[in-house]
Amino acid sequence: MIFERIKSEGLAHLSYFIGSENEAIVIDPRRDCQVYVELARREGMNIKYIFETHRNEDYVIGSLELKKLTDAEIYHGHGVDFKYGNYLNEGQEFDLGSMELTALHTPGHTDESMSYVLTDLDTGKEPVMVFTGDALFVGDTGRIDLYGPGEAPGLAANLYDSIFNKILPLGDGVILCPAHGSGSVCGGAIAKRDYSTLGLERVQNPALQKTNREEFIKFKLEEQLDFPPYFKKMEQYNLQGPPLLQGLPTPKPLSPAEFRKKIEKGAVVVDMRMPHSFGGAHIRNSYSIWLGVVPSFAGWVLPYNKPILLVLEEKEQLETAVRYLVRLGYDNITGFLNDGISAWYMKALPVDEVSLISVHDLKNKLEKHEEMTLLDVRKEKEWNEGHIQGAKHIYVGKLNKNMDKVPKDSQVIVYCDSSRRSSIAASILKKNGYNNVYNVLGSMTAWKNAGYSTVK
Repeated sequence: MIFERIKSEGLAHLSYFIGSENEAIVIDPRRDCQVYVELARREGMNIKYIFETHRNEDYVIGSLELKKLTDAEIYHGHGVDFKYGNYLNEGQEFDLGSMELTALHTPGHTDESMSYVLTDLDTGKEPVMVFTGDALFVGDTGRIDLYGPGEAPGLAANLYDSIFNKILPLGDGVILCPAHGSGSVCGGAIAKRDYSTLGLERVQNPALQKTNREEFIKFKLEEQLDFPPYFKKMEQYNLQGPPLLQGLPTPKPLSPAEFRKKIEKGAVVVDMRMPHSFGGAHIRNSYSIWLGVVPSFAGWVLPYNKPILLVLEEKEQLETAVRYLVRLGYDNITGFLNDGISAWYMKALPVDEVSLISVHDLKNKLEKHEEMTLLDVRKEKEWNEGHIQGAKHIYVGKLNKNMDKVPKDSQVIVYCDSSRRSSIAASILKKNGYNNVYNVLGSMTAWKNAGYSTVK
């Protein structure tokens, strides 16, 4: 048996390559899917089947892309009107060399959610692994809010039945293989530990301690999770089938003059440098989205109907940037600024800045009672755990729709936990005509390290 777990950083997406003898399957492939083809080539295997656990909402599925490369058959569950692939039935079995894969309908996260039970017939008939999609994670269970509040109680009830009546009875020794790890937006508290068994989850997973059905439903309904706007685009792509890439896009290196022309024609600039670099000098009206947080935040702010231009710290970051964007369905990556921001200002082209402020200077401003709007752009949970007295709370992903709550006639000082999300927020404010904007260096982490107090 060959087993490979492929983790797509940023999205915390997990996909799986399983092979036996000369046949292989892939579960929940990512869109930049050459990795599976290379694994098959390395092991001398043919990818025979592609299985989807559900219509994913947080990234573009790579099933059609992989089928184009391998001619493998695609399978997914009943419950939505997929425009591609084949539907599965409960209990349907697939042979894979000496392995057997059995489909298990496990609704709750979504109606069509499937899990897949793997058995190694060479060693026995007991299940070895279960691929649970977004039904069961390490330390968490799947969100139940995707259909709106009216449907959430029913989904929570279905999820309880799927976990307690179908997944857990497979056996405590069965290895758990979920579709996401820590950091995914598909769960609220996924553990940082990557590996687990059903037995460990039975005793350690907080949601699974709610063994009473009504308690479990109540527990799930109390969750408060963000719903990024790009989810709708992902659902559309993953229902109809996304455009085929046939290889990663290759953005062109652009001179400052070429770059400027693209901007004048409506292209959106994404500056992927670190916040302090962006603050020092950047192209006016560009978004500050540090490369490492692109998978988490690009979908909150970037439009799908405009070309995208990149400003990078180094050219070597280009491939990573492109992979991150295409996984979210951003295919129209027109080009990048050749030789970076220095090429821009060396041509005497206009730059903008975001003022950077230390936590000590912020403390002095607060003690002097300077007129300001202190804006905390962290998540609700982080805010509730402690914030700076006098701050206003608007999550960075919701700032665009709440600009009316931020006055323009005073300085706006923005903080998060590290100054990366606050740099995104600061760039949004600048794009909306706010001129007196500060980003707090180190933000809440630095504030606490300085020994300054917080309130709840």
